Amino acid sequence: MRVLIDYRPALRSRTGAGEYTHELAAALLARAAGRPDRPLDVTLFSSSWANRLQPGEELRDAARVDRRIPVSVLNLLWHRFEWPRAETMTGQTFDVVHSSHPLLMPAGRAAQVITIHDLDFLAHPERTRAEIRRDYPSLVRSHARRADAIIVPSHFTADCVERQLGVPRDRMAICPPGAPAWRPRPAAPRHGYLLFFSTLEPRKNVGVLLDAYAHLLAAGAQPPPLVLAGQARPEAASWLARLSAPPLAGHVSHRGYIDPGEREALYAGARLLVLPSLDEGFGMTALEAMTAGVPVVAADRGSLPEVLGGAGVLVNPLDAGELADGMRRVYLDADLAQACTERGIARAATYRWSETAERVYDTYRAAVARKAGGGR
Repeated sequence: MRVLIDYRPALRSRTGAGEYTHELAAALLARAAGRPDRPLDVTLFSSSWANRLQPGEELRDAARVDRRIPVSVLNLLWHRFEWPRAETMTGQTFDVVHSSHPLLMPAGRAAQVITIHDLDFLAHPERTRAEIRRDYPSLVRSHARRADAIIVPSHFTADCVERQLGVPRDRMAICPPGAPAWRPRPAAPRHGYLLFFSTLEPRKNVGVLLDAYAHLLAAGAQPPPLVLAGQARPEAASWLARLSAPPLAGHVSHRGYIDPGEREALYAGARLLVLPSLDEGFGMTALEAMTAGVPVVAADRGSLPEVLGGAGVLVNPLDAGELADGMRRVYLDADLAQACTERGIARAATYRWSETAERVYDTYRAAVARKAGGGR
């Protein structure tokens, strides 16, 4: 089976969908090497004016197609005109073309698979920008219904797709990310920090997190410092401005984008991970924290209760006082922190990229069969 995967989300900063795309491609290649009885040829597709496809050692066995067409131009052509087809762009034929986002990659004979990480853009288009705001809300229903298969990372997202897009569950495959290949840290740091690790954008609820941390400071007891790690979108300007003024000045810092090779060390220095997102299709940083042995305080929204599976502390993300109390409980109560750590490590061990690759392979086969059957 010959598969073309849109690798563009992983070209520059591997956050969210980019990290999933990269790790899934690596897992599919590893699976292909170990399962000659179920052959799979993976080709990575990229198109950008500025960034070249250089996927690294772990993807060395993948074929590559790299075009110099700006991302915004190709997205406009694909989303609005469904042209040019993947076969035309690559000069090759495939059994499956896999889009790493909710809109189809145009194709001729190939089965079309899409990935839907979440549907927050439908309920809150004001939180999005560029092509996502322009195209996703108006096109996603049509594209999802025409897809031969849909990959989602969680039961929560599958429920959203079924309810909001009218796609039956038998057309979806729940393929969560796997945990990173890290060993749990030997012990929590004595003087670590509270860690928020995600893109600084409206959905991540950073403003309420800063309010919650201000509550901790006002309570008198000196809390551990708060570190914000992740790219800052333009909408984050007001939050970042708060870091240089009382009461947050000197207590909260922003480290910006963290390279994949530096993430394990970032977690190693944390007392806890706080993830107060208003919506998550999965919440990969929660899984990474549990893998490293870091307790998690997370919102009781989206997929986060599903991902944690009782291994962390859940709070109402709209209540700054409750969020502050959740963080305080974990960094002050050593027994609670240890219990979260142990349950988190066990929970993270159930997420494996090898299993994800098998599920995705089976999804590709089902998509090919559906295409051959005329979409029935």
